Amino acid sequence: MSNDTPVPAPCPRLLKPKEAAEALSISPRKLWALTASQQIEAVRIDRSVRYSVESLNRFIESRKSRPE
Repeated sequence: MSNDTPVPAPCPRLLKPKEAAEALSISPRKLWALTASQQIEAVRIDRSVRYSVESLNRFIESRKSRPE
């Protein structure tokens, strides 16, 4: 009995800057500006900068407009 069902790829916990910018539909330059102003949390590993999916989701939630 063979199982031909494709196994979904695991969701990465950390995204590269270009991937994070694409996920937010913004430019990498805007992402850097938001990071520099500490509006989005970044994870630094030596010289690499990565963004957690959770921090991107928190950023999105903080930007949602709420009815008054």
